[in-house]
Amino acid sequence: MENRESNLLAIRPQLLNAKVSKNMSNDEQFQNKTIRPIIKLQGDLLIEVFKNYITKRKNTFYELTLEKRFDFIENAIQKDMKFRNSLKGMIIGQFTVEEYLIYIKNSSALNKRMMNIVKERLHDSVQLLEYKVA
Repeated sequence: MENRESNLLAIRPQLLNAKVSKNMSNDEQFQNKTIRPIIKLQGDLLIEVFKNYITKRKNTFYELTLEKRFDFIENAIQKDMKFRNSLKGMIIGQFTVEEYLIYIKNSSALNKRMMNIVKERLHDSVQLLEYKVA
């Protein structure tokens, strides 16, 4: 039988700029060692999930200015609990059991870090969210 933990760790991208040091808080270490690589791995999926979210909201996103699009992204992640929980599930589902046990000790703070990184990822990818006529 395959080892889930080693498979999960093997497919994660290595992020050279996500440093981990003893001076950092445990939350920051977890963010850089676990959360950032998972969000990078799931990046394309996160974008497609957000495109689907836009479609379900009658494509109003495409009529907004750039600043309002950033607000739309932030509101979706911060205020739509169903959507937020879906995003969290896509990330938490990539945790090893050991990482999950670390995560549940301070899930509230780690969720905030996680959603901020997802928000930044979507902001940075806003040009990929242009409306495409089929």
